[in-house]
Amino acid sequence: MHPLLSKSVEFASGLDHPECVAVHPDGSVWAGGEAGQIYRISPDGRVVEEVANTGGFVLGLAFSPGAKWLAVCDLGKKCVWKLDLATRQLALFADGAGNHRFNIPNYAVFDHTGNLYVSESGAFREVNGKILKFAPDGSGVVWHEGPFNFANGMALAPGGTHIYVAVSFLPGVEKIAIQSDGSAGDRSLVCTLPETVPDGLAFGADGDLFVTCYAPNRIYRVTPGGAVSVLIDDWEGHTLSNPTNIAFGGPSLDQLFASNLGRWSLTRIDAGIRGLPLVSHSN
Repeated sequence: MHPLLSKSVEFASGLDHPECVAVHPDGSVWAGGEAGQIYRISPDGRVVEEVANTGGFVLGLAFSPGAKWLAVCDLGKKCVWKLDLATRQLALFADGAGNHRFNIPNYAVFDHTGNLYVSESGAFREVNGKILKFAPDGSGVVWHEGPFNFANGMALAPGGTHIYVAVSFLPGVEKIAIQSDGSAGDRSLVCTLPETVPDGLAFGADGDLFVTCYAPNRIYRVTPGGAVSVLIDDWEGHTLSNPTNIAFGGPSLDQLFASNLGRWSLTRIDAGIRGLPLVSHSN
């Protein structure tokens, strides 16, 4: 058994194959379900509440700066929803940008000014993924044409200099520079992860990047210099089962929450690693 598994517990159960996880500044943990559920889980994991339902298949979730609303990527409805957290009302935010309509809107990331980046995975086993970018009013552009071999989870780099992208069938991680005018700059390789399916990304406060893999049941650590190591591995698939996304939470932002697409629960990993605050936590 991997040593860190002894510091990992089932945080919340009864979820419908959660693909994503996000942590609100109030400590609550949010996740989605494969039948459109959007769950709010109390900070102690004891209360699971379905606060809304899209009728689709919820993928990535992201809180806006100030955490006033939640961006919800929906595979089934091929769109991004806006969930107002005060009223808990859903409204369509975007179903594409320009002449491009979403096929698999997979993951969403906000920058500090409220722009929303969304990975468009493209089509399965076709190298046609893109990244779209939306202003706060929902107007959008295809920010980077790719093509990516299934663009998946993303993370905003420390300092907001780059967007990092998990590219599932590369398999590995790439990054795209954000230029001073907001346009996409150079695209470069961060690392390759042979014989894996990388899915989710999150940065630690020290600049290390953490990469969850849908297969095998593993989370990697990638240093700023590109050195790759295994943070945690669960060959049995009981604690981590097709972990797709991760988010840092807890009172000190040093607990790692993982969604388990292969099960009905979220996992909390007491890794002793502090996460990089997201824009929702720093405004």
